[in-house]
Amino acid sequence: MNFTYNTIFINGQAFNCIYSMSLQDLVLYLDFDINTIIVEYNQQIVSKELFDKIFFKHQDRLEVVTIVGGG
Repeated sequence: MNFTYNTIFINGQAFNCIYSMSLQDLVLYLDFDINTIIVEYNQQIVSKELFDKIFFKHQDRLEVVTIVGGG
């Protein structure tokens, strides 16, 4: 089986992902808790409802911020 890959950047680090991978797929693959993250995609904050509608292009950039509660 032959896959096409895109190189994207997650928090500044290069990451090769399958062409058909959505933001939702990536978040689950990287084992993030979707309820405790904020994602910036190419300098735009993304609503969680759109995660399954965003598919990556070569050189896309993500910043993933984990929210930590405490007291």
